[in-house]
Amino acid sequence: MTADLTALARRALLACADLARFTETPGEITRTFLCPPSRDVTAYLTAWAQALGLSVRGDAAGNLRARREGPGPDAPTLYLGSHVDTVPNAGAYDGVLGVTLAFAVAEALRDAPLPFALELLAFSEEEGVRYGVPFIGSRALVGTLDELLPLVDAQGISVAEALSTYGLDLTQLPEAAVTGQSLGFLEFHIEQGPVLQAAGASLGIVTAIAGQSRLLLEWTGQAAHAGTTPMPHRRDALAAAARFVVAAEDRARTTPGLVATVGMLSAQPGAINVIPGSAQATLDIRHERDEVRQAALTALLADAHCLARERGVTLTVTEKMTQPAVPMDGELQTRLRRAAAEEGLSVPDLPSGAGHDAMILAGRMPAAMLFLRSPNALSHHPDETVMPEDVEAALRVGVRFVQGLAADTGGQP
Repeated sequence: MTADLTALARRALLACADLARFTETPGEITRTFLCPPSRDVTAYLTAWAQALGLSVRGDAAGNLRARREGPGPDAPTLYLGSHVDTVPNAGAYDGVLGVTLAFAVAEALRDAPLPFALELLAFSEEEGVRYGVPFIGSRALVGTLDELLPLVDAQGISVAEALSTYGLDLTQLPEAAVTGQSLGFLEFHIEQGPVLQAAGASLGIVTAIAGQSRLLLEWTGQAAHAGTTPMPHRRDALAAAARFVVAAEDRARTTPGLVATVGMLSAQPGAINVIPGSAQATLDIRHERDEVRQAALTALLADAHCLARERGVTLTVTEKMTQPAVPMDGELQTRLRRAAAEEGLSVPDLPSGAGHDAMILAGRMPAAMLFLRSPNALSHHPDETVMPEDVEAALRVGVRFVQGLAADTGGQP
């Protein structure tokens, strides 16, 4: 390798710091779908891409796409990238590092002949913060964004309206879909968990992205006076919900690989001297094997209905999202392992408990993910960080990965 990869790794890190300045909320990093600072992100990455001699376009979903054409019009395409939106009060690396590393790979190989096109992707939305449903950006590439266009945010603005207001042309949405032959998609991403740190490993290869179910549970009982209603006569909705929270935790603790989270719990009317007449709870349940997740969910909902009956309350369950588990491509995993070995790295395999754009792209092309260690397993938090040596390791493996693919498809690395 002739490129100074140490310097390029620093460039990728510095770019994350630069992009962190573009925020909706001063003093923190918050950048939701199509917020005004998104234009600053686009301008920054566009300037970088143009300096590399790449063609740049924004598609109708707000994604930035920087492209190095292949040797001919029928050449296949390799895609690299991640997302640039954030959760509220986020860290600087979730998603964004995957974008800046993709640009660094392209810069490292700018003078190397490649027998395929290289397209860098900065997805406009992945987190699901504004509309409650994630992957608006990557769904555009696989042609499934239309079903999300009617969704509305807290201000009653639909996805379609948000795109139009931002200046995007919905009639051009079909042109955002991937066409032609695709070699695959590689996403660099921080792990957001403790596995790599515990293993003392800089990097890990993702075997599968866990399937997940998200639900809203609503218990309806009877509000009544807290002092004058005997315990046997109560229809306490919150008591049923509270029992369910514990049941969900217990089942996840006793089922290997399962995670279950009640992220929101509320009760009405919300007075200290009133028995709650209604309660609502969310449930997020995930596992890398769909059959395990579904069996646990079936058992948990049976528990929830039983707990409701015991307290004389009714239960309504609304499914918010179901996402099947997505295995990563076996051949691309093998190529990543080979690239890591060439760099003298031993990289463990691990599943991803979080959803990522790679699971959406996997419906259209082979997809792979390379995780970077998350110090203290901290993510979705202002103190989220990475280790510079891990960023350089990821860049070196990514460059080796592309070179190996080029060599095996007829080019000279």
